[in-house]
Amino acid sequence: MATAKRIDWFMFVLAAGLALFGALMVYSASAMMAMKESGDASQFTYFLKQITFVGIGIAAMFIVSRFDYRLLNDRWVVYGILFLTCIALLAVFAFDPINGAQRWIRIGGFSFQPSELAKVALPIFLAWFLTKNENSVGELKPTVLPVLAGFGLLAGLVLLEKDLGTTIVLCAIFSVVFFSAGAKMLHIGTVAAGLVVIGVGAILFAPWRVARVMAFLDPYKYSDDEAYQVVQSLYAIGSGGVFGEGFAKGQQKLFYLPYPYSDFIFSVVGEELGLMGTMAVVIAFGLLLWRGVKIVLNAPDRFGSLLAIGLITGLIAQALFNISVVISIVPAKGIPLPFISYGGSSVLISLIAVGILLSISRYSKGNLREN
Repeated sequence: MATAKRIDWFMFVLAAGLALFGALMVYSASAMMAMKESGDASQFTYFLKQITFVGIGIAAMFIVSRFDYRLLNDRWVVYGILFLTCIALLAVFAFDPINGAQRWIRIGGFSFQPSELAKVALPIFLAWFLTKNENSVGELKPTVLPVLAGFGLLAGLVLLEKDLGTTIVLCAIFSVVFFSAGAKMLHIGTVAAGLVVIGVGAILFAPWRVARVMAFLDPYKYSDDEAYQVVQSLYAIGSGGVFGEGFAKGQQKLFYLPYPYSDFIFSVVGEELGLMGTMAVVIAFGLLLWRGVKIVLNAPDRFGSLLAIGLITGLIAQALFNISVVISIVPAKGIPLPFISYGGSSVLISLIAVGILLSISRYSKGNLREN
């Protein structure tokens, strides 16, 4: 019987290294703000929370990598994950909104963002369903409509939370996995057109999103309001030059750039570590994509291949979207940079996703031994 042989330590160290690097950048970006909020010399408030979740996440990544990923290829496991994810996505509406959005479940001093869980639940559902219906992927009633219903349920609940950024990531996951599973181009085109219409509607019927689009088209015209954060981000990256101002020596994070430790932490990397630092981060995500593609190509079965496609697509799409917002290639939208941005939910789920990828890699075609 074929059994798993070894873990992909390169990918493990790469993901863990990104998370540890992120914790350091969170400290640099949040120290002064933490001192202002606490009223004393406690500059490590955000860092300690982040490093705690990084430690838990790295341990979880290793533990998950030791499990057989094929345990996820079970109807009741998939239904259970979908059910818990939907319950968590609905539970956010029991809590007061923050900045006009309801995205968090808050218990004590900690909070959890269920939309992060959806980024793993959706690939698991798609991989299972499209494997189970391998012979009818192009048929409307048995496969296309049910898979659209599952996707629409998760994406719709996330959109209700006013989280358009995560909804876009879920759309990217669905589109890539559905295409890779062998869907008909007619169905893909129809779904893509429908998503575009929904996306445009979500923007046009939300005045704050229209304002963000206008600010994106001419950021310096709106530099005092809607484009303030983006303009400050561009100042930070521009002032970093090639080698940066030096770790913890950035100026824009000092109450100029709002929330520099979360969605715009890439700006702090650019200012303090310069072009070299930002390129290193981009190369790291490129290496992560390379290992993910390798896992996809060498997966031992269809379920593992589709699952790997969904997970790596989610991580890379989110990273590209975040960096694009920071350098003003796309309109501003709150979405964290995987592994690096402040947030326990994000770093924990991202590392668990890599753990599942590592589990698939342990059973890859070139990594098996016969007993």
